[in-house]
Formats: sequence, structure tokens, C-alpha cells
Amino acid sequence: MSFSRRQLIKLAAITGAMGLTGGTMQLARAEGTGTGRALKIGVIGAGWLGGTVAKLWVKAGHQVMFSTRHLDELRREIAPLGANARAGTPVEAATFGDILLFAVPWDALPQLGQQLAPLMKGKIVIDACNPPGGQMSENGVAEASQRLLPGTRYVRAFSAVDATAIEASASASQSKKLGVPMASDDAAALTLVAKLVEDAGSVPVITGNLASARSFQRGGPGFRANTNAAALRNILGLPAAG
Repeated sequence: MSFSRRQLIKLAAITGAMGLTGGTMQLARAEGTGTGRALKIGVIGAGWLGGTVAKLWVKAGHQVMFSTRHLDELRREIAPLGANARAGTPVEAATFGDILLFAVPWDALPQLGQQLAPLMKGKIVIDACNPPGGQMSENGVAEASQRLLPGTRYVRAFSAVDATAIEASASASQSKKLGVPMASDDAAALTLVAKLVEDAGSVPVITGNLASARSFQRGGPGFRANTNAAALRNILGLPAAG
């Protein structure tokens, strides 16, 4: 399963009928490039990757809570971003966000999944975590991660790209913007996250359902390709964008 731009727009139009409320409903109604609405996003793991994406979301107008174990250092780092950026614990970030981004060491997911389960139930969760080199390379990392984040509307995204490539893409011309592979079994959640990829200054490349994420896990052709959307679609054997 893969989605064209036309299909994404159609999916965005029907998300209101799929149980979305609050800030997430606002995103479902947005049209054109990006969300067009401010969302509350909790980022679990504000390191190299999570911090880069989160800062770009703040600049796009979203309210973002960064979480880390080193709060004082983090508060100093995000102070220049203004009132839409705040710092907290993982519990506070999971409570705050209508949408959550996980960008932590993969080995931390079992404990976080248990600890945060009541807070993230029913929320869209973006998983950017990867197991250590080679681990589970023949199995579906996305499916395994989904089981560790139970009760969520799980989307695999930002897991196959480098933070430096994401940062560079934000100021690149449209043809050179980074293609970000992503997959989910939840079509409406996939549509919403695709818009957040655009808000981070990159281009969503939807591979299809969650099983298709194997094409961009470690060892797959899309992992760390760090190229534009057209080239990435070619690498993954996807049809050209409509």
C-alpha cells in the first residue's frame, strides 16, 4: 500500500470521521503544504535527532515540549526559541502532547512504553528509534516497536534519516529537500504525520503499511539514504509522485 499526494489530501478530508479531537482535529482540517495549524507536540528524547526536529516544529508555529534527563541544560538550549518551546520530563511531555515523537535509544522503549502507556493511549506516536546495529535486521523493527508502545496510533518516521540532513533540508530548495520515508497501518495518522514532516522542512515519502517499513530499517535500501524524495522513491521502488 502506498499513497499519492491526491490520496493524502482525500485522507485528510476524512480524518474528522475517525475519532480525532482537539488539536489533532485542527491538523486534519489543514490544507496545502504543512499543517496550517498549531499543535501541541511532546518529544520524548531531545537529543541530536529529536531536538533537531522539535526545533523546526517550534519555528513552524507548533507548541513543543522537549524532554530529557538534563532539564537545566535543555532549558538554556531552547530559551532562544521563545514561548512555544518548553522543557519537561518524559511524563510531562507525554501528558502535554496531542502527538508524541519518540527519539530515544531503542532499548529504552520497553520501560517508557510501560511507564507512559496511560498517557499516550489513543495518541498519534511517531517512532524514530532504531535498535543497535544489526539487531532484528531480518524482522520488522516497526512491528516490534509498535508492540512496545501499546494503545497508540503508531507511525514509523524520521527513523531512517540523519539530523544533519533534516536541518539542511529546512533551508534547501524544494527539489533538494530531504525525502523522509514513513509507514503506518493507520492511514489518517499517516496523513497527519506527513504534514508534520513538511512542517519540519522535508518531504514525506510514504512506503505503505507498517510492514513496508522494513524497506527503510537498518539494512534496507532506504536506511540513511539521506537524499531527495524523487531519488528515495526510486531507491525504494515506489512510483513517481503524482
